[in-house]
Amino acid sequence: MSQEENNHPDVLDPQRWGLPPEAVADLADRLQRTWTRFRACFKTKTHDTSENAWVYLRGLLALPGKRNIVNIARRVLGIDADGQDLQQFMSDSPWSAQAVFDQIHQEIQQRPELAGGMLTLDESGARCAGTQKAGAARQYLGSVGKVDLGQVGVAVGYYHASTWALVGAELYLPEVWFDAAHADLRRRWHIPADRTFATKPELGWQLIQHARRTGLPFSVIGCDSLYGRDGQLRADLDARHEIYLADIPADTQVYLAQPIVGVPETPAGRIGRPFSQPQVLNQVPPVEVRSLIQHPDWQLQPVAIRQAERGVLTYDCAARQVWTVSPSHQVRTEWLLLRREADGSFSFSLSNAPAATSVQQLALWRCQRYFVERTFQDAKTEGGWYELVARKYRAWLHHTALDALALWFVAETKLDWRQAHPRDPALRQELEVEVLPALSMANVRELLQAVLPLKHLSPAEATRLVVKHLVQRTNATRSRLKVQRQYQGPT
Repeated sequence: MSQEENNHPDVLDPQRWGLPPEAVADLADRLQRTWTRFRACFKTKTHDTSENAWVYLRGLLALPGKRNIVNIARRVLGIDADGQDLQQFMSDSPWSAQAVFDQIHQEIQQRPELAGGMLTLDESGARCAGTQKAGAARQYLGSVGKVDLGQVGVAVGYYHASTWALVGAELYLPEVWFDAAHADLRRRWHIPADRTFATKPELGWQLIQHARRTGLPFSVIGCDSLYGRDGQLRADLDARHEIYLADIPADTQVYLAQPIVGVPETPAGRIGRPFSQPQVLNQVPPVEVRSLIQHPDWQLQPVAIRQAERGVLTYDCAARQVWTVSPSHQVRTEWLLLRREADGSFSFSLSNAPAATSVQQLALWRCQRYFVERTFQDAKTEGGWYELVARKYRAWLHHTALDALALWFVAETKLDWRQAHPRDPALRQELEVEVLPALSMANVRELLQAVLPLKHLSPAEATRLVVKHLVQRTNATRSRLKVQRQYQGPT
Protein backbone atom coordinates (compact mmCIF):
# COMPACT_ATOMS: atom_id res chain seq x y z
CA MET A 1 0.00 0.00 0.00
CA SER A 2 1.32 3.45 -0.93
CA GLN A 3 1.90 6.20 1.64
CA GLU A 4 -1.16 8.01 0.33
CA GLU A 5 -3.27 4.91 0.82
CA ASN A 6 -1.87 4.51 4.36
CA ASN A 7 -2.91 8.09 5.15
CA HIS A 8 -6.35 7.69 3.53
CA PRO A 9 -7.20 3.96 3.50
CA ASP A 10 -10.78 4.60 2.40
CA VAL A 11 -9.59 5.97 -0.96
CA LEU A 12 -9.69 2.31 -2.03
CA ASP A 13 -13.41 2.11 -1.30
CA PRO A 14 -15.08 1.26 -4.67
CA GLN A 15 -18.26 3.07 -3.61
CA ARG A 16 -16.37 6.36 -3.43
CA TRP A 17 -15.12 5.82 -6.99
CA GLY A 18 -18.63 5.24 -8.36
CA LEU A 19 -18.21 1.48 -8.58
CA PRO A 20 -20.76 -0.07 -6.20
CA PRO A 21 -20.86 -3.89 -6.14
CA GLU A 22 -24.39 -4.02 -7.56
CA ALA A 23 -23.36 -2.04 -10.65
CA VAL A 24 -20.36 -4.27 -11.30
CA ALA A 25 -22.41 -7.43 -10.69
CA ASP A 26 -24.96 -6.21 -13.26
CA LEU A 27 -22.33 -5.67 -15.95
CA ALA A 28 -22.82 -9.07 -17.62
CA ASP A 29 -26.59 -8.60 -17.76
CA ARG A 30 -26.03 -5.10 -19.02
CA LEU A 31 -24.02 -6.42 -21.95
CA GLN A 32 -26.76 -8.93 -22.73
CA ARG A 33 -29.37 -6.18 -22.65
CA THR A 34 -27.28 -4.18 -25.11
CA TRP A 35 -27.04 -7.18 -27.44
CA THR A 36 -30.81 -7.73 -27.13
CA ARG A 37 -31.50 -4.16 -28.28
CA PHE A 38 -29.30 -4.75 -31.35
CA ARG A 39 -30.47 -8.31 -32.16
CA ALA A 40 -32.57 -7.28 -35.13
CA CYS A 41 -29.47 -5.86 -36.85
CA PHE A 42 -28.01 -9.36 -37.20
CA LYS A 43 -31.01 -11.01 -38.82
CA THR A 44 -31.22 -11.71 -42.54
CA LYS A 45 -34.28 -12.43 -44.65
CA THR A 46 -33.95 -16.16 -43.98
CA HIS A 47 -31.93 -16.58 -40.77
CA ASP A 48 -31.59 -15.22 -37.25
CA THR A 49 -27.82 -15.10 -36.76
CA SER A 50 -27.86 -12.88 -33.70
CA GLU A 51 -26.50 -15.61 -31.38
CA ASN A 52 -23.24 -15.40 -33.32
CA ALA A 53 -23.16 -11.65 -32.65
CA TRP A 54 -23.46 -12.38 -28.92
CA VAL A 55 -20.53 -14.80 -29.07
CA TYR A 56 -18.38 -12.38 -31.05
CA LEU A 57 -19.23 -9.38 -28.86
CA ARG A 58 -18.28 -11.32 -25.74
CA GLY A 59 -15.01 -12.35 -27.33
CA LEU A 60 -14.10 -8.79 -28.33
CA LEU A 61 -14.72 -7.44 -24.85
CA ALA A 62 -13.48 -10.30 -22.69
CA LEU A 63 -10.51 -11.82 -24.49
CA PRO A 64 -7.20 -10.16 -23.61
CA GLY A 65 -5.78 -10.77 -27.08
CA LYS A 66 -5.74 -13.14 -30.07
CA ARG A 67 -9.30 -12.12 -30.91
CA ASN A 68 -9.52 -14.20 -34.05
CA ILE A 69 -12.63 -16.17 -34.95
CA VAL A 70 -11.36 -19.61 -33.88
CA ASN A 71 -10.07 -18.38 -30.53
CA ILE A 72 -13.27 -16.47 -29.80
CA ALA A 73 -15.37 -19.56 -30.57
CA ARG A 74 -13.28 -21.83 -28.33
CA ARG A 75 -13.03 -19.43 -25.41
CA VAL A 76 -16.72 -18.45 -25.47
CA LEU A 77 -18.40 -21.69 -26.62
CA GLY A 78 -15.91 -24.41 -25.70
CA ILE A 79 -12.94 -26.41 -26.93
CA ASP A 80 -14.90 -28.35 -29.54
CA ALA A 81 -16.18 -25.23 -31.30
CA ASP A 82 -14.44 -24.96 -34.67
CA GLY A 83 -15.65 -21.43 -35.44
CA GLN A 84 -17.26 -22.37 -38.77
CA ASP A 85 -20.63 -20.82 -37.92
CA LEU A 86 -18.90 -17.70 -36.63
CA GLN A 87 -16.73 -17.53 -39.75
CA GLN A 88 -19.77 -17.71 -42.01
CA PHE A 89 -21.56 -15.09 -39.91
CA MET A 90 -18.65 -12.67 -40.17
CA SER A 91 -17.47 -13.26 -43.74
CA ASP A 92 -20.48 -14.32 -45.80
CA SER A 93 -23.77 -13.64 -44.04
CA PRO A 94 -25.54 -10.61 -45.61
CA TRP A 95 -26.59 -8.94 -42.35
CA SER A 96 -26.24 -5.17 -42.44
CA ALA A 97 -23.30 -3.53 -40.68
CA GLN A 98 -24.92 -0.17 -41.42
CA ALA A 99 -27.94 -1.21 -39.34
CA VAL A 100 -25.64 -1.50 -36.29
CA PHE A 101 -24.27 2.01 -36.84
CA ASP A 102 -27.78 3.39 -37.37
CA GLN A 103 -28.95 1.82 -34.11
CA ILE A 104 -26.02 3.51 -32.33
CA HIS A 105 -27.15 6.80 -33.92
CA GLN A 106 -30.66 6.27 -32.57
CA GLU A 107 -29.43 5.51 -29.07
CA ILE A 108 -27.26 8.65 -29.04
CA GLN A 109 -30.31 10.67 -30.11
CA GLN A 110 -32.29 9.24 -27.19
CA ARG A 111 -29.82 10.77 -24.74
CA PRO A 112 -30.38 14.55 -24.51
CA GLU A 113 -27.10 14.98 -22.62
CA LEU A 114 -25.22 13.92 -25.76
CA ALA A 115 -26.80 16.49 -28.09
CA GLY A 116 -24.56 19.02 -29.81
CA GLY A 117 -21.40 16.95 -30.02
CA MET A 118 -18.60 16.86 -32.58
CA LEU A 119 -18.61 14.49 -35.55
CA THR A 120 -14.99 13.52 -36.20
CA LEU A 121 -13.75 12.37 -39.60
CA ASP A 122 -10.49 10.50 -39.96
CA GLU A 123 -8.94 7.34 -41.36
CA SER A 124 -6.97 4.44 -39.99
CA GLY A 125 -4.79 1.96 -41.83
CA ALA A 126 -3.14 -1.35 -41.06
CA ARG A 127 -0.39 -3.27 -42.81
CA CYS A 128 -1.23 -6.37 -44.82
CA ALA A 129 0.96 -9.40 -45.45
CA GLY A 130 -0.40 -9.83 -48.98
CA THR A 131 -2.72 -8.38 -51.60
CA GLN A 132 -5.47 -11.00 -51.23
CA LYS A 133 -7.57 -8.78 -48.94
CA ALA A 134 -10.31 -6.38 -49.95
CA GLY A 135 -8.80 -2.94 -50.50
CA ALA A 136 -5.21 -4.08 -49.95
CA ALA A 137 -2.74 -1.99 -51.95
CA ARG A 138 0.36 0.12 -51.52
CA GLN A 139 -0.92 3.33 -49.98
CA TYR A 140 -0.12 5.78 -47.23
CA LEU A 141 -0.67 4.31 -43.75
CA GLY A 142 -0.79 6.86 -40.97
CA SER A 143 -0.04 4.19 -38.35
CA VAL A 144 3.43 3.62 -39.84
CA GLY A 145 3.90 7.08 -41.34
CA LYS A 146 4.75 5.93 -44.85
CA VAL A 147 3.49 4.19 -47.97
CA ASP A 148 3.16 0.46 -47.40
CA LEU A 149 0.94 -2.48 -48.32
CA GLY A 150 -2.22 -2.25 -46.28
CA GLN A 151 -5.94 -1.64 -45.82
CA VAL A 152 -7.38 1.76 -44.92
CA GLY A 153 -10.75 2.53 -43.42
CA VAL A 154 -12.44 5.93 -43.38
CA ALA A 155 -14.43 6.43 -40.18
CA VAL A 156 -16.57 8.95 -38.34
CA GLY A 157 -16.76 9.20 -34.57
CA TYR A 158 -18.94 11.15 -32.20
CA TYR A 159 -17.72 13.02 -29.13
CA HIS A 160 -19.50 14.93 -26.40
CA ALA A 161 -18.59 15.57 -22.77
CA SER A 162 -16.11 12.74 -22.24
CA THR A 163 -18.20 10.26 -24.22
CA TRP A 164 -16.93 8.98 -27.54
CA ALA A 165 -18.17 6.37 -30.01
CA LEU A 166 -17.46 5.03 -33.48
CA VAL A 167 -20.56 5.85 -35.53
CA GLY A 168 -19.70 4.97 -39.13
CA ALA A 169 -16.98 3.47 -41.30
CA GLU A 170 -16.26 2.44 -44.86
CA LEU A 171 -13.38 0.49 -46.35
CA TYR A 172 -11.35 2.57 -48.81
CA LEU A 173 -10.86 0.78 -52.13
CA PRO A 174 -7.93 2.23 -54.14
CA GLU A 175 -8.58 2.90 -57.81
CA VAL A 176 -6.59 -0.16 -58.86
CA TRP A 177 -9.30 -2.32 -57.29
CA PHE A 178 -11.71 -1.31 -60.04
CA ASP A 179 -9.60 -2.52 -62.97
CA ALA A 180 -10.33 -5.70 -64.94
CA ALA A 181 -7.61 -7.64 -63.13
CA HIS A 182 -9.48 -7.28 -59.81
CA ALA A 183 -12.91 -8.24 -61.17
CA ASP A 184 -12.76 -11.79 -59.78
CA LEU A 185 -11.56 -10.62 -56.37
CA ARG A 186 -14.30 -7.99 -56.21
CA ARG A 187 -16.88 -10.73 -56.74
CA ARG A 188 -15.29 -13.27 -54.38
CA TRP A 189 -14.76 -10.73 -51.59
CA HIS A 190 -18.39 -9.47 -51.76
CA ILE A 191 -17.57 -5.95 -52.90
CA PRO A 192 -20.93 -4.49 -54.03
CA ALA A 193 -21.37 -4.55 -57.80
CA ASP A 194 -22.48 -0.91 -57.81
CA ARG A 195 -19.46 0.27 -55.80
CA THR A 196 -17.32 2.70 -57.79
CA PHE A 197 -14.06 4.39 -56.98
CA ALA A 198 -14.33 7.18 -54.41
CA THR A 199 -11.56 9.19 -52.82
CA LYS A 200 -11.23 9.27 -49.05
CA PRO A 201 -12.76 12.79 -48.83
CA GLU A 202 -15.65 11.57 -50.98
CA LEU A 203 -16.20 8.61 -48.65
CA GLY A 204 -16.03 10.99 -45.70
CA TRP A 205 -18.64 13.25 -47.31
CA GLN A 206 -20.94 10.23 -47.76
CA LEU A 207 -20.52 9.23 -44.11
CA ILE A 208 -21.25 12.79 -42.94
CA GLN A 209 -24.37 13.03 -45.08
CA HIS A 210 -25.64 9.70 -43.78
CA ALA A 211 -25.04 10.74 -40.16
CA ARG A 212 -27.06 13.91 -40.76
CA ARG A 213 -29.89 11.96 -42.44
CA THR A 214 -30.20 9.59 -39.49
CA GLY A 215 -30.44 12.53 -37.09
CA LEU A 216 -27.15 12.17 -35.26
CA PRO A 217 -27.17 15.38 -33.17
CA PHE A 218 -23.75 16.84 -33.97
CA SER A 219 -23.22 20.59 -34.15
CA VAL A 220 -19.70 20.73 -35.60
CA ILE A 221 -17.43 18.53 -37.72
CA GLY A 222 -13.72 18.03 -37.07
CA CYS A 223 -11.25 16.45 -39.48
CA ASP A 224 -7.52 16.12 -40.07
CA SER A 225 -5.44 17.66 -42.83
CA LEU A 226 -6.11 14.91 -45.39
CA TYR A 227 -9.73 16.07 -45.48
CA GLY A 228 -9.16 19.70 -44.52
CA ARG A 229 -6.86 20.29 -47.48
CA ASP A 230 -9.75 19.36 -49.80
CA GLY A 231 -11.20 22.79 -50.55
CA GLN A 232 -14.19 21.31 -52.33
CA LEU A 233 -15.13 19.19 -49.30
CA ARG A 234 -15.02 22.31 -47.10
CA ALA A 235 -17.10 24.23 -49.65
CA ASP A 236 -19.66 21.39 -49.84
CA LEU A 237 -19.96 21.33 -46.05
CA ASP A 238 -20.43 25.09 -46.01
CA ALA A 239 -23.13 24.86 -48.68
CA ARG A 240 -25.00 22.44 -46.39
CA HIS A 241 -24.55 24.84 -43.44
CA GLU A 242 -22.39 22.32 -41.60
CA ILE A 243 -19.94 24.02 -39.23
CA TYR A 244 -16.47 22.50 -39.42
CA LEU A 245 -12.98 22.91 -38.05
CA ALA A 246 -10.52 21.21 -40.38
CA ASP A 247 -6.78 20.83 -40.00
CA ILE A 248 -4.75 21.91 -43.05
CA PRO A 249 -1.14 21.42 -44.18
CA ALA A 250 1.38 24.17 -43.47
CA ASP A 251 1.72 25.00 -47.19
CA THR A 252 -2.00 25.73 -47.67
CA GLN A 253 -2.50 29.09 -49.39
CA VAL A 254 -4.92 31.71 -48.11
CA TYR A 255 -5.56 35.40 -48.84
CA LEU A 256 -5.31 38.19 -46.26
CA ALA A 257 -7.49 40.46 -48.41
CA GLN A 258 -10.53 39.44 -50.43
CA PRO A 259 -9.58 38.24 -53.89
CA ILE A 260 -11.84 38.94 -56.85
CA VAL A 261 -12.02 35.87 -59.05
CA GLY A 262 -13.29 35.85 -62.62
CA VAL A 263 -12.38 35.30 -66.23
CA PRO A 264 -10.25 38.21 -67.44
CA GLU A 265 -11.19 40.06 -70.57
CA THR A 266 -9.32 38.92 -73.64
CA PRO A 267 -7.23 41.79 -75.04
CA ALA A 268 -8.32 43.06 -78.44
CA GLY A 269 -6.26 41.64 -81.24
CA ARG A 270 -4.88 38.76 -79.12
CA ILE A 271 -3.95 35.76 -81.26
CA GLY A 272 -5.34 32.44 -80.07
CA ARG A 273 -8.27 31.36 -77.98
CA PRO A 274 -9.93 33.90 -75.66
CA PHE A 275 -9.32 33.60 -71.92
CA SER A 276 -11.66 31.08 -70.30
CA GLN A 277 -10.08 30.10 -66.98
CA PRO A 278 -10.99 32.07 -63.84
CA GLN A 279 -8.17 33.72 -61.95
CA VAL A 280 -7.61 36.37 -59.27
CA LEU A 281 -8.23 39.71 -60.99
CA ASN A 282 -7.24 42.23 -58.31
CA GLN A 283 -3.65 41.04 -57.86
CA VAL A 284 -4.11 39.99 -54.20
CA PRO A 285 -1.27 37.53 -53.53
CA PRO A 286 -1.86 34.22 -51.72
CA VAL A 287 0.33 33.36 -48.72
CA GLU A 288 1.20 30.03 -47.14
CA VAL A 289 -0.25 29.70 -43.66
CA ARG A 290 3.14 28.81 -42.17
CA SER A 291 4.44 32.21 -43.25
CA LEU A 292 1.99 33.85 -40.83
CA ILE A 293 3.68 32.53 -37.70
CA GLN A 294 5.93 35.63 -37.58
CA HIS A 295 3.34 38.02 -39.03
CA PRO A 296 3.12 41.19 -36.89
CA ASP A 297 -0.68 41.15 -36.94
CA TRP A 298 -0.83 37.67 -35.40
CA GLN A 299 -0.45 37.79 -31.64
CA LEU A 300 -0.49 34.43 -29.90
CA GLN A 301 -2.42 34.30 -26.65
CA PRO A 302 -2.71 31.48 -24.09
CA VAL A 303 -6.09 29.77 -24.23
CA ALA A 304 -7.13 27.55 -21.31
CA ILE A 305 -9.15 24.64 -22.66
CA ARG A 306 -10.09 22.46 -19.70
CA GLN A 307 -8.85 20.85 -16.53
CA ALA A 308 -7.02 17.64 -17.43
CA GLU A 309 -5.34 14.99 -15.28
CA ARG A 310 -1.97 16.74 -15.75
CA GLY A 311 -3.31 20.19 -14.98
CA VAL A 312 -4.95 22.93 -17.01
CA LEU A 313 -4.71 22.17 -20.73
CA THR A 314 -3.48 25.41 -22.32
CA TYR A 315 -2.32 26.28 -25.84
CA ASP A 316 -0.97 29.47 -27.37
CA CYS A 317 -3.35 30.33 -30.21
CA ALA A 318 -4.18 33.06 -32.69
CA ALA A 319 -7.07 33.37 -35.10
CA ARG A 320 -8.30 35.72 -37.78
CA GLN A 321 -10.55 35.53 -40.79
CA VAL A 322 -8.97 34.94 -44.19
CA TRP A 323 -10.20 34.22 -47.70
CA THR A 324 -9.82 30.99 -49.65
CA VAL A 325 -10.68 29.94 -53.19
CA SER A 326 -12.25 26.52 -53.73
CA PRO A 327 -11.45 24.27 -56.73
CA SER A 328 -14.72 25.49 -58.26
CA HIS A 329 -13.37 29.08 -57.94
CA GLN A 330 -15.73 30.04 -55.13
CA VAL A 331 -14.31 32.74 -52.82
CA ARG A 332 -15.12 32.04 -49.19
CA THR A 333 -14.32 33.61 -45.82
CA GLU A 334 -12.91 31.21 -43.22
CA TRP A 335 -11.34 31.41 -39.80
CA LEU A 336 -7.67 30.47 -39.70
CA LEU A 337 -6.52 29.11 -36.34
CA LEU A 338 -2.83 28.84 -35.45
CA ARG A 339 -1.87 26.72 -32.46
CA ARG A 340 1.58 26.23 -30.97
CA GLU A 341 2.08 22.60 -29.99
CA ALA A 342 3.96 21.31 -26.95
CA ASP A 343 7.08 20.65 -29.04
CA GLY A 344 7.13 24.22 -30.40
CA SER A 345 5.75 23.38 -33.83
CA PHE A 346 2.54 24.90 -35.18
CA SER A 347 -0.70 23.37 -36.41
CA PHE A 348 -3.18 25.15 -38.67
CA SER A 349 -6.94 24.81 -39.05
CA LEU A 350 -9.69 26.42 -41.12
CA SER A 351 -13.30 26.86 -40.02
CA ASN A 352 -16.48 28.31 -41.46
CA ALA A 353 -17.73 29.28 -37.99
CA PRO A 354 -19.65 32.57 -37.74
CA ALA A 355 -17.69 35.81 -37.57
CA ALA A 356 -18.52 36.28 -33.88
CA THR A 357 -16.88 32.96 -32.91
CA SER A 358 -14.19 33.37 -30.25
CA VAL A 359 -10.64 32.09 -30.34
CA GLN A 360 -11.56 30.11 -27.20
CA GLN A 361 -14.30 28.23 -29.08
CA LEU A 362 -12.09 27.50 -32.09
CA ALA A 363 -9.32 26.24 -29.81
CA LEU A 364 -11.80 24.05 -27.92
CA TRP A 365 -13.02 22.45 -31.14
CA ARG A 366 -9.43 21.85 -32.19
CA CYS A 367 -8.73 20.04 -28.92
CA GLN A 368 -11.83 17.90 -29.23
CA ARG A 369 -10.25 16.27 -32.26
CA TYR A 370 -8.02 14.49 -29.74
CA PHE A 371 -10.93 12.14 -29.16
CA VAL A 372 -10.56 10.85 -32.73
CA GLU A 373 -7.36 9.24 -31.52
CA ARG A 374 -9.02 8.01 -28.34
CA THR A 375 -11.77 6.37 -30.40
CA PHE A 376 -9.27 4.63 -32.69
CA GLN A 377 -7.03 3.69 -29.78
CA ASP A 378 -9.90 2.05 -27.91
CA ALA A 379 -11.13 0.34 -31.07
CA LYS A 380 -7.70 -1.10 -31.88
CA THR A 381 -6.18 -1.80 -28.48
CA GLU A 382 -9.23 -2.66 -26.40
CA GLY A 383 -11.74 -3.64 -29.09
CA GLY A 384 -9.46 -5.74 -31.28
CA TRP A 385 -10.27 -3.81 -34.47
CA TYR A 386 -7.12 -4.96 -36.26
CA GLU A 387 -6.78 -8.42 -34.74
CA LEU A 388 -9.16 -9.98 -37.25
CA VAL A 389 -7.51 -10.97 -40.52
CA ALA A 390 -10.41 -9.97 -42.78
CA ARG A 391 -10.03 -10.89 -46.41
CA LYS A 392 -13.58 -10.17 -47.47
CA TYR A 393 -15.26 -6.79 -47.65
CA ARG A 394 -18.18 -8.00 -45.55
CA ALA A 395 -15.85 -9.36 -42.88
CA TRP A 396 -14.16 -5.95 -42.54
CA LEU A 397 -17.50 -4.14 -42.28
CA HIS A 398 -19.00 -6.70 -39.89
CA HIS A 399 -15.96 -6.70 -37.62
CA THR A 400 -15.87 -2.88 -37.57
CA ALA A 401 -19.58 -2.66 -36.75
CA LEU A 402 -19.30 -5.13 -33.87
CA ASP A 403 -16.24 -3.28 -32.61
CA ALA A 404 -18.28 -0.06 -32.72
CA LEU A 405 -21.00 -1.81 -30.71
CA ALA A 406 -18.41 -2.85 -28.11
CA LEU A 407 -17.23 0.78 -27.86
CA TRP A 408 -20.80 2.03 -27.53
CA PHE A 409 -21.50 -0.48 -24.74
CA VAL A 410 -18.50 0.83 -22.81
CA ALA A 411 -19.33 4.50 -23.52
CA GLU A 412 -22.93 4.08 -22.41
CA THR A 413 -21.87 2.15 -19.30
CA LYS A 414 -19.44 4.89 -18.25
CA LEU A 415 -22.07 7.57 -18.90
CA ASP A 416 -24.77 5.76 -16.90
CA TRP A 417 -22.43 5.03 -14.01
CA ARG A 418 -21.30 8.68 -13.85
CA GLN A 419 -24.92 9.75 -13.52
CA ALA A 420 -26.19 6.98 -11.21
CA HIS A 421 -23.09 6.57 -9.05
CA PRO A 422 -21.23 9.89 -8.83
CA ARG A 423 -17.80 9.84 -7.26
CA ASP A 424 -17.16 11.24 -3.83
CA PRO A 425 -16.07 14.86 -4.47
CA ALA A 426 -13.83 14.72 -1.39
CA LEU A 427 -11.50 12.32 -3.22
CA ARG A 428 -9.93 15.16 -5.18
CA GLN A 429 -9.02 17.04 -2.03
CA GLU A 430 -7.73 13.96 -0.25
CA LEU A 431 -5.59 12.92 -3.22
CA GLU A 432 -4.57 16.53 -3.94
CA VAL A 433 -5.58 16.64 -7.60
CA GLU A 434 -7.97 18.79 -9.61
CA VAL A 435 -9.27 16.00 -11.85
CA LEU A 436 -9.71 12.32 -11.05
CA PRO A 437 -8.80 9.85 -13.83
CA ALA A 438 -11.74 8.72 -15.94
CA LEU A 439 -12.84 5.12 -16.13
CA SER A 440 -11.22 3.60 -19.23
CA MET A 441 -12.40 0.95 -21.64
CA ALA A 442 -9.66 -1.30 -20.25
CA ASN A 443 -11.16 -0.83 -16.77
CA VAL A 444 -14.64 -1.82 -17.95
CA ARG A 445 -13.26 -4.85 -19.78
CA GLU A 446 -11.41 -5.98 -16.66
CA LEU A 447 -14.62 -5.81 -14.64
CA LEU A 448 -16.54 -7.63 -17.37
CA GLN A 449 -13.97 -10.42 -17.48
CA ALA A 450 -14.61 -11.01 -13.78
CA VAL A 451 -18.40 -11.20 -14.00
CA LEU A 452 -18.62 -12.89 -17.41
CA PRO A 453 -15.61 -15.21 -17.42
CA LEU A 454 -14.51 -17.11 -20.51
CA LYS A 455 -13.93 -20.83 -20.59
CA HIS A 456 -10.49 -21.91 -19.40
CA LEU A 457 -8.85 -25.11 -20.62
CA SER A 458 -8.09 -27.87 -18.17
CA PRO A 459 -4.76 -29.71 -18.65
CA ALA A 460 -6.64 -32.58 -20.31
CA GLU A 461 -8.50 -30.21 -22.68
CA ALA A 462 -5.30 -28.36 -23.56
CA THR A 463 -3.60 -31.69 -24.33
CA ARG A 464 -6.53 -32.81 -26.50
CA LEU A 465 -6.40 -29.49 -28.37
CA VAL A 466 -2.68 -29.94 -29.08
CA VAL A 467 -3.29 -33.48 -30.34
CA LYS A 468 -6.09 -32.19 -32.55
CA HIS A 469 -3.69 -29.63 -34.07
CA LEU A 470 -1.10 -32.33 -34.68
CA VAL A 471 -3.66 -34.55 -36.43
CA GLN A 472 -4.79 -31.64 -38.61
CA ARG A 473 -1.18 -30.89 -39.60
CA THR A 474 -0.60 -34.58 -40.35
CA ASN A 475 -3.68 -34.74 -42.54
CA ALA A 476 -2.53 -31.65 -44.42
CA THR A 477 0.91 -33.24 -44.99
CA ARG A 478 -0.70 -36.47 -46.21
CA SER A 479 -2.84 -34.52 -48.67
CA ARG A 480 0.18 -32.67 -50.07
CA LEU A 481 2.12 -35.94 -50.47
CA LYS A 482 -0.84 -37.52 -52.25
CA VAL A 483 -0.97 -34.64 -54.73
CA GLN A 484 2.79 -34.89 -55.30
CA ARG A 485 2.57 -38.64 -56.03
CA GLN A 486 -0.28 -38.08 -58.49
CA TYR A 487 1.74 -35.38 -60.24
CA GLN A 488 4.87 -37.55 -60.47
CA GLY A 489 2.95 -40.50 -61.85
CA PRO A 490 3.63 -44.25 -61.27
CA THR A 491 7.22 -45.22 -60.43
